Amino acid sequence: MYKAILMVACLAFAKALTAQTLVDPTLSYYLPNPSTTYNSEISTPQEVLGYVPGKWHVTHDKLTEYMRVLARESDRITLENRGTTYEGRPLLLLTITSPQNHANIEQIQADHIALSDGSNASTANMPIVVYQGFSIHGNEPSGSNAALLLAYHLAAGKGSEMDELLNNTVILFDPSFNPDGLQRFAGWVNQHKNENINPDSYDREYSEAWPGGRTNHYWFDMNRDWLPVQLPESQARIETFHNWMPNILTDHHEMGTNATFFFQPGIPSRTHPLTPAMNQQLTRKIGDFHAAELDKIGSLYYTEESYDDFYYGKGSTFPDVNGSIGILFEQASSRGHAQNSENGVLTFPFTIRNQFTAGISTLKAAVSMRQEILDYHKKFYADARKENNNGAIIFGDYTDAGRTDALADILMRHKIEVRSLKNNVTKNGKTYKKDYAYIVPKNQKNSRLIKAMFEKRTTFLDSLFYDISAWTFPLAFDMDYDENASLNDAMDELAYKNGIGKINSSDYAYLMPWNEYKTPKILNILLSEGIRAKVAMKEFTIEGKDYDYGTILIPVQNQKWDASEFADRLGDIAIHEGISFYGVQSGLTKGIDLGSRQFRALTLPKVALLIGDGINPYDAGEIWHLLDQRYDMVVTKIDVNDINRKDLSRYNTIIVPATYGSPENEVVDQLKEWTRAGGTLIGYRSALRWMSSSKLLPLTFKSIDNPANNITFEQRSDFYGAQNIGGAIFETQLDRSHPIAFGFKDDQLPMFRNTRLFIEPHSDSFRNPIRYTDNPLMSGYISDLNLEVLKNTVPFQHNNYGRGDVIGFTDNTQFRAFWYGTNKLLMNAIFFAEEM
Repeated sequence: MYKAILMVACLAFAKALTAQTLVDPTLSYYLPNPSTTYNSEISTPQEVLGYVPGKWHVTHDKLTEYMRVLARESDRITLENRGTTYEGRPLLLLTITSPQNHANIEQIQADHIALSDGSNASTANMPIVVYQGFSIHGNEPSGSNAALLLAYHLAAGKGSEMDELLNNTVILFDPSFNPDGLQRFAGWVNQHKNENINPDSYDREYSEAWPGGRTNHYWFDMNRDWLPVQLPESQARIETFHNWMPNILTDHHEMGTNATFFFQPGIPSRTHPLTPAMNQQLTRKIGDFHAAELDKIGSLYYTEESYDDFYYGKGSTFPDVNGSIGILFEQASSRGHAQNSENGVLTFPFTIRNQFTAGISTLKAAVSMRQEILDYHKKFYADARKENNNGAIIFGDYTDAGRTDALADILMRHKIEVRSLKNNVTKNGKTYKKDYAYIVPKNQKNSRLIKAMFEKRTTFLDSLFYDISAWTFPLAFDMDYDENASLNDAMDELAYKNGIGKINSSDYAYLMPWNEYKTPKILNILLSEGIRAKVAMKEFTIEGKDYDYGTILIPVQNQKWDASEFADRLGDIAIHEGISFYGVQSGLTKGIDLGSRQFRALTLPKVALLIGDGINPYDAGEIWHLLDQRYDMVVTKIDVNDINRKDLSRYNTIIVPATYGSPENEVVDQLKEWTRAGGTLIGYRSALRWMSSSKLLPLTFKSIDNPANNITFEQRSDFYGAQNIGGAIFETQLDRSHPIAFGFKDDQLPMFRNTRLFIEPHSDSFRNPIRYTDNPLMSGYISDLNLEVLKNTVPFQHNNYGRGDVIGFTDNTQFRAFWYGTNKLLMNAIFFAEEM
């Protein structure tokens, strides 16, 4: 017995000793070629950081410091700051190439861009452009830590091989795609690191506190924002991408601890049809270089068995629709300094070395395949110009210039040409007004990117998706559009309005239609300033103008401002926010008069958002971002574990994002008591399960019976995976007279869905203001069984609970910050719950 105990102790000690040894590496552990020499005048990472990378996790401030040092010391590097994150951290880009190329960099850039513009220039002597980006997920830090070493190697390495590399390559080097997340994660693991490295996964070092370091400041997964471009980090890198049109873009990630190393291509059948076959062939050929370098250091790897190239909003796939080659690297993660794994003790330095090696192999492939890849880039755009790209796309909403402008803004960030209308246009029964719509010529360089953004697709080669299967932008914006418009209706250039605001003064009252995207922001401003406002529960006409459900009435009398002050203040808002106020001189209308009880008084929202363990951080972050950034509303984030110590009477609205399971009973009881006293409780997605079981929002869920008949053991994962709704777009029917639908122009609304939460409609039809139609699929994948179940179910329900209101949404109404079309559903729930 004693010998057995001693043996176990010895094995544990040996394992810990191995981990301890490998997390204190030397620089020679990483650097690739013993024959490579380095310029001693260039600072090594440890000379600036105080340690060799891998001993500690680099914080973003230290990463930035080292990049600035290299830029000062090396004539191969220039550095620019392209902006800041939400937390004020710089978004650095290093341009690395030979001094000779730097002296001619503007011409090199112009010549390279010309390849996509139809230039017939020879590529024989043209440098290839490679964008190397690291750690878009902050808690996948091996990439940014490898960036320290790769930048040093490129700045200081000497020899003929390095000269050839720098002469033939322009490297756009992005050391941290996600500065805020990287800083958050590095702080966590460094503060919990043991002096005696402990690879036990139960140690606190490997269990991040909510929300973890993966996301940015607002808890967004930024690797889903390459196409929507809603975040400052994304906007910086997309501008760099389009300014250079790189030929290869690498995206360095991490995956589960028990994995090895993955490089693309992914699963062949899950490649988007707009991606040319040659793209995947070149990706495989580049993969041979990765394999060769990883073989040299004895690292295990795999390819073509997981991940995919379908959703163009990811870093490894976005380049594929832009004539480039995107490559995903996934390294098994130590999620700290060392962890036990199926492959032995996985140390942080080991993960860094693999990422560094992949960075080296990418550059070797780029040099070796330089002309082949440049010619592919050139051919991609030549082929695109030969496709049937006649005509144009028109889009707009004649009631909402702000939402229309927001879509135009995304297109322009992608260097897509957008033009204004000469005059009003009618197409297929839809009206497009001059200042509320835009035209996109199809025959332009980015024609394939335009197709990817506007297409509706419902047939697929595969039924499994790593991410969403649909993202049709005009549907996401609830925008009228037609793909057979005429350029004859377009002006020669864009006359960008960014909202249209006007006001005519009144001593009696002002009316603000609720259609514009920014109206919730304006209403919140007015209520915050103590101005009384009411909402119209019915339609009416006054002074020759029709006003819809949800119109906001602002009386002039008995307010804190006099008539002159009202005109000045509302005039400022109209100019700066693009919102119109219509002054009226009488309360007599055709329909409900302005003094009618059908105008209901509104209350300033005081909003709390539940966060913390058990809450989906993505969903919570999207709500926080919407209220904070788009609508300038104060929102208090309350940890669900602390709620019993908070005075909830301060708030009249509490929002519960999607949850994992149910909160503790005492939390539910407290929410019930608060709601019963008059609060509005708004729940999303999986939160509806416990809200229903606790009788806060009684619902009837539709169940699905789907036995696995004739499915082999090998097929089981694909069978169950095909039943997921990873993200598709569905048509709903609106009752526009219901407060939840105020501000929507049409009675049809596209909604995004990525859940299998199906709710039976209420027996009272007026309680079902949003209902999926008989034929709801608009774009994306859903199994036949799920589609049948979804038909005529409801994504929204409301319940009176005591003096309060409970509202539930099965679907995310602010998905990834670009689903503008349904944002107003949440705002209506916040402002108008008492009227439901």
